[in-house]
Amino acid sequence: MAKVIFFEKPGCRNNTRQKAVLELSGNTVEALSILDYPWTKEELSLYLGLKPVRECFNPSAPAVKSGDVDPDNYIREQAIEMMASDPILIRRPLMKIGNRHLQGFDMAELRKIISLA
Repeated sequence: MAKVIFFEKPGCRNNTRQKAVLELSGNTVEALSILDYPWTKEELSLYLGLKPVRECFNPSAPAVKSGDVDPDNYIREQAIEMMASDPILIRRPLMKIGNRHLQGFDMAELRKIISLA
């Protein structure tokens, strides 16, 4: 079984459900607040990978929902800088499993890496 460092928004129902899936499958979860973690641009970029900028943003973030932040208006470096300074903009969860960095809870992708029930 694997150790999963799980960056969540505390109190988020989806993140709570996702952690339960990991734990019920025998994995160890270390939950950290995505909002309080001291993000650097370099570390955050590891989690975002090469996916399109729009897919890295949390569509439920207040600034995104209101239209104040339009993910299509930013290049990758600008988006990462914004998210590092305002982590509510980051699509959750972020997970570190061994030397892998993941964004989002993709069951098919996770099954390639760890055991899931």
